Amino acid sequence: MRNKLTALFILFWITFKVDAQQINLTEIPKPQREFRAAWIASVANINWPSKPGLSTQQQQDEAVALLDMLKKNNFNAVIFQVRPQADALYKSSLEPWSYFLTGVQGQAPKPYYDPLEFWIEAAHERGLELHVWLNPYRAHHISGGQPSESSVVKKHPELVYKLKQGYWWLDPSKKGTQDLSAEVVKDIVKRYDIDGVHFDDYFYPYAEYNGGEDFPDGESYAEYQKNGGQLARGDWRREQVNVFIQRVYKIIKEEKKYVKFGISPFGIWRPGFPESIKGFDQYDKLYADAKLWLNEGWIDYFMPQLYWQVNNIPQSFPVLLGWWQSENTKQRHLWPGLNSGIGGGEKNSDEIINQIMISRGILPKSPGVAHWSIAALTKNEMLRNDLLKGPYKAEALVPASPWLDDNKPSGPNVTIADRNTDVYIDWKPANKRDDFKYIVYTNYGGKWNYTILNYKSRFLLVPKVSYADAAKMIQQPLQNIAVTAIDRTGNESALEIINVEGESSTN
Repeated sequence: MRNKLTALFILFWITFKVDAQQINLTEIPKPQREFRAAWIASVANINWPSKPGLSTQQQQDEAVALLDMLKKNNFNAVIFQVRPQADALYKSSLEPWSYFLTGVQGQAPKPYYDPLEFWIEAAHERGLELHVWLNPYRAHHISGGQPSESSVVKKHPELVYKLKQGYWWLDPSKKGTQDLSAEVVKDIVKRYDIDGVHFDDYFYPYAEYNGGEDFPDGESYAEYQKNGGQLARGDWRREQVNVFIQRVYKIIKEEKKYVKFGISPFGIWRPGFPESIKGFDQYDKLYADAKLWLNEGWIDYFMPQLYWQVNNIPQSFPVLLGWWQSENTKQRHLWPGLNSGIGGGEKNSDEIINQIMISRGILPKSPGVAHWSIAALTKNEMLRNDLLKGPYKAEALVPASPWLDDNKPSGPNVTIADRNTDVYIDWKPANKRDDFKYIVYTNYGGKWNYTILNYKSRFLLVPKVSYADAAKMIQQPLQNIAVTAIDRTGNESALEIINVEGESSTN
């Protein structure tokens, strides 16, 4: 037995933790932090699935292709639309299966699978956060087929209005509307391993949806006044949305504090804010007081849709982004949405890269953007390539959210073993349920580097020697390694550096 133990021991290299004073920690490169996301729209089959009625295998193949592309190009998040029209791209007891999946609202995929469950697992395996994107008020889309008997249009006609363009819209002021949409959010957060909940810019509908006429909620407002309400109609509408936004944030945090809540409102709050800005007034037309939500910190990330170019003076990208940052009094994440498909080619790449670099300059503590939409990336090879050789050349971690959790997780338990010309690094998580990624740091001849791995990773094989100059055969030996954990809110465990000394000569 003693000889067996001795032989086993010889397989392992001698390791010990190094006093931090012996190594200048400032020389160890910290992974870049930047939110890099793309929207994937299911409504009208804009992005996924490519059309209703595809087989389960075809749907999954399309999903994997999109996620593989994001992974390959060093993205770290996906914003996936799961409630396009008060329906579900997941198993729900509250709302019917989406028409955009099968071509029949209420019909499950065949063979059966849960698309959201599939997307979450596939995204996480590629190191991507998955944020579920829901529309809280759209009851039925004009491209969504006929409302089924399980549609909210049929089940709760008292909550909806049919607009002149053919859309059905939930009344944001109705308690039943707020209860339903809040329960949908709670159900998803509770049952699925998501990283975020996301709303876009559709609150009260754009006027053109109703032929330019006002939203038909006269009876609801009259009831409010009858019960003693004093707010003007516009203020009353905004208050209904404000109450709902606060409610959703509270629900999410009560279920899972680490799940982020984000909103991507129209990019202009009001014309004249700042002074040079002209354009659509979401405050007055959509009854969305987006500035208030940012001021009050009712969100974890704020993603205004800044779909205009840098030199477009009335809606200039940097001017608007700078103004929104001046309103970011709670210092939440401010990650602008980019119109990444402005036409393709060199001009497209130049504009989008400029916007990314401007965002980094204005938001150095928590940079990040989201690309509308993933089609701009799949269709424009030049843009993908230019991003990958430019601002997205290195992998990046999602910035931490210290207001949610600023405690460092415990680091994994690490061992190393000799594998001839390589070193086998093995670790066991100290907090398996909370770890989202791992970082393996290596030091060759005084030069540190790192590798980012997903939550399932438990080992990495690295060479004992690296060649600083392959032509001259200049070798750099492996001197130190460290493995850290990244938790669900982006915190990194402490660096515990292990010194690699060489094979043991113990007998």
